[in-house]
Amino acid sequence: MKSKNELTESMTKTENITLSNNDKLSMLSDLGTMLSAGIPLLESVDALLEDSKGNHKKFLEALREDLTQGKHVYFTFSKFPNVFSRVTTSIVKASEEAGTLDITLKDLKENLKRDIEFSDKVKSALVYPLFIVFVFLAVLLMILIVVVPKISSVFSRLNVELPLPTKILILMSNLLLSQTILVITALVIFSLLTFFVYKKQKKLLLNFIFKFPILSGLAKDIDLTRFSRSLFLLLNAGIPITSALELTESVVVSKKVEVGVRRAKEAVASGRKLSEGFKDDKKIFSRIMIRITEAGERTGSLDKSMAEISDFLDYQVTAKLKTATSLLEPILLVAIGGLVGGMMLAIIAPIYGLIGQVGGR
Repeated sequence: MKSKNELTESMTKTENITLSNNDKLSMLSDLGTMLSAGIPLLESVDALLEDSKGNHKKFLEALREDLTQGKHVYFTFSKFPNVFSRVTTSIVKASEEAGTLDITLKDLKENLKRDIEFSDKVKSALVYPLFIVFVFLAVLLMILIVVVPKISSVFSRLNVELPLPTKILILMSNLLLSQTILVITALVIFSLLTFFVYKKQKKLLLNFIFKFPILSGLAKDIDLTRFSRSLFLLLNAGIPITSALELTESVVVSKKVEVGVRRAKEAVASGRKLSEGFKDDKKIFSRIMIRITEAGERTGSLDKSMAEISDFLDYQVTAKLKTATSLLEPILLVAIGGLVGGMMLAIIAPIYGLIGQVGGR
């Protein structure tokens, strides 16, 4: 039996190691398949080690070492917190105790596969809007660096009275050209700071982003999808519901959803049903979600109900992403078109004013 100090020391050496989703997917799939075929666990790991490299190899070497020392798979998983979550580690531990590791590894593979597909949906929905923003920034830089300085020198020589928007545009151009190093340094520092905050305080940053009205509802549904899917896997592995609910708190991002899950856990711990805990926070848990949970409690198949909720919410998120994208694209195009048009008007307006003055003479 491992000591607490032993686990802490092991985790210190491996806590920064990460694996790509493809590596995790491949490993879970291959291990599950070989175990189902009757190949012993240690032999399966040796077979995977032959073609592994990098962090993937380090993980498998750690797994092999632990297995030769009589330790369990979940012990190795717990040493790599950036590879496998507490939820996954707990599921593996329960499956090893029940003797169903091969089945569980396949279930985890399917869950990870769905997670990847889910993430791809979100990313693909953001690609075009981000492309539009990138094009706008490129046009803005071109106007400030190339167009404005030439026009500014003409206005300066002719001593033309400039409107406020034109003055602001010229000021931005002068600042960008005269303080180029300072501007670039500020952008680099901002980018590094954002990256650091995302890595160290991911939940804090995402909670701030998700406060925007357009994103808040979508973020809640994404969180509830992850919550219900994780709860299904935990319950299906035989983990008690109170322990399962405690573990699912770590998979949600939104503070509001996290509080809702915690209240539901407290309700269950006090002897009430999970559906009753959901009813205490109807702003988080929808009526459909409550009804499906009640049906699962009546039939003794709460785990399957969570799977049904996850599938339903997955469909809802996909539909909302399509709607949000279809609305966001024209809004962005109109907004960016208006900004570019406004900048061009700020450049052209003084020229027309000058032409009018010359014509008046």
